[in-house]
Amino acid sequence: MRRQLYFIVGSFLLFLNLLVAGQENTTAPTWNVEIKKGQATGQFDLQFETTLAKGWELYTPGQTLFDQPAGFIQFGDSLIRITKTLIQVGVGSRVSSELLGQEVETQTGSVRWNASIQIEGPLPAELQGTLFYTYGKGEEIYPLTPYVFTVPLAGGQQQASLKKETIDLKKPVLDCGDAGTSQQSMWQIFLLGILGGLIALLTPCVFPMVPVTVTFFTKKSTSKSKGILNATLYGGFIFLIYILLTLPFHIAGKAISPEIFNNISTNVWLNLLFFLVFIVFALSFFGLFEIGLPAGFANKMDSKSGLGNVGGIFFMASTLAIVSFSCTGPILGTLLVGVAEQGAWPLTVGAAGFGLALGLPFGLFALFPHWLQSLPRSGGWMTDVKVVLGFLELALAIKFLSNADLVQQWGVLKREVFLASWIIIGGLTTLYLLGKLKIGSEASPLKFGWTRISFIVLFASFTLYLIPGLTKSKWAELSLISGFPPPLTYSIYGGKQANKTVFKPLHNEYEKALALAKEQNKPVLIDFTGWACVNCRRMEEKVWTDSRVDSLLRNAFVVVSLYVDEKVKLPLAERQSVLLPDSTKKVLETVGDKWASFQIQNFGATSQPQYVILNAQEKLLNRPKFYTPNPNEFLDWLHCGLEAYQLKK
Repeated sequence: MRRQLYFIVGSFLLFLNLLVAGQENTTAPTWNVEIKKGQATGQFDLQFETTLAKGWELYTPGQTLFDQPAGFIQFGDSLIRITKTLIQVGVGSRVSSELLGQEVETQTGSVRWNASIQIEGPLPAELQGTLFYTYGKGEEIYPLTPYVFTVPLAGGQQQASLKKETIDLKKPVLDCGDAGTSQQSMWQIFLLGILGGLIALLTPCVFPMVPVTVTFFTKKSTSKSKGILNATLYGGFIFLIYILLTLPFHIAGKAISPEIFNNISTNVWLNLLFFLVFIVFALSFFGLFEIGLPAGFANKMDSKSGLGNVGGIFFMASTLAIVSFSCTGPILGTLLVGVAEQGAWPLTVGAAGFGLALGLPFGLFALFPHWLQSLPRSGGWMTDVKVVLGFLELALAIKFLSNADLVQQWGVLKREVFLASWIIIGGLTTLYLLGKLKIGSEASPLKFGWTRISFIVLFASFTLYLIPGLTKSKWAELSLISGFPPPLTYSIYGGKQANKTVFKPLHNEYEKALALAKEQNKPVLIDFTGWACVNCRRMEEKVWTDSRVDSLLRNAFVVVSLYVDEKVKLPLAERQSVLLPDSTKKVLETVGDKWASFQIQNFGATSQPQYVILNAQEKLLNRPKFYTPNPNEFLDWLHCGLEAYQLKK
């Protein structure tokens, strides 16, 4: 018997934004933090004050609760050393707590705690840290509640503002470039959603339901027109349900950072999570277990399918969405993860295409019931569909692991290792379709029809195409999949494939780029990029390698790449908090934080790649340019920037 795995992966993907946004705890005390310079160089005294509401109490920091200190402070840098741990001012009340099974000390009313720190090296303009405290009321207790604080530091190095007054998007020297981002169009995402829905329609969880459900509606209804209406409503509700699943992204998106969608694609931990999720998806498609929502939830929805007419049909559609989750969940999850970085609306458009492809057949077959005779019979081919999807999920899992590896620069999945894993997966898929590899316990007669033969040729050809990518030959570039593998520079050969000298811009050295531009009398080309950015790699490998573009980049510009997902910590003295255009406050801790905020504040974008041309005085010469896979179009934009530079001299 197959084990049921209640792994609500789909729900996590859909409600991720709500989890990130969180809920404000209105019962938590409000803290006032002050800092005073001590006698020694770099020594500072911290003072935390709060006034508790009636009935609430704080557990004093010098005691242990749940095998943890009741309160302490923490800083994210080893250069900040705590010389005097957090202690309370005044004496608290000691009582025996039945809830904790020990004697505890608490404070009520006005509370003040003190601590001392020592900062080594140059001082930052602001001190950033976290106060952890435990508070409660009666039987309620909230252990180690975090309070993130930022306080000005006397004598700290003030950092120059990231917002440049000389940069005005509305007034470039020449009006050429992009007015908005050039991400995948909504139509492309919608068509991808339809493709995903059609694939899901062919799985064993959904396909057998089409003739059964349509026949049920057409025969049970009192008239033919009523049956058609009910089946159409059923398909329409399926479409609506998948749209509603993306609603949390719209709600939460208004309360969180504008970078959250971009962070989905660049965050190391999220990429590692997606790697594990897609491994689970693959194992599920291979038949090791089934991913499903709890049976009780499905039973409740099914029990309501008999309530009323329209309401009953809605719950029937909901039941289908739930019971088919083991097949549709991985496919829909793949689609949503692929477009999540672009925002809430692309998610909704993709889900709409998915829901339309699933729901439309029910309405069409109700209108034209004779079409049911032309449907292929359910059988072993649907198992083949699931297994092939399992191999595709494995390939996508490798891609997410590669994203994390690139961002952290671990060197685990160099370009050739990545391609070798895809070659193995492609080879195993081909062997499975040939009947040489058995997966799962269900065996079905192998029939070599044109469909199977076509897929064998497709997967075998793709696998053979990847093999030269393991070498240093001129065929190693693999332009058809440009952007998906790690870049040519991230190689076991040290970036010397195809005997090409890969153009390397300045790496995160913006100030140096401005200085060189002034010295060499050239404009600056800013490349906002990311380690995990697929379109950035495509531009570098398909557009930047054009001989005309390459010549201009090397000779006419000072090019600097600013990585928005660079995880290297900023020096302590360079860390600061900034106010973003949406009035949210962000603490800059990493190099990537700095350049992401620089991009948002000056160029109003969070997507990569984005290209900007400035002169040495940071004057915007033309409009920015986004992903442009056409070398001629990118070349025209570069020439426009050079023309603007000459006009501004």
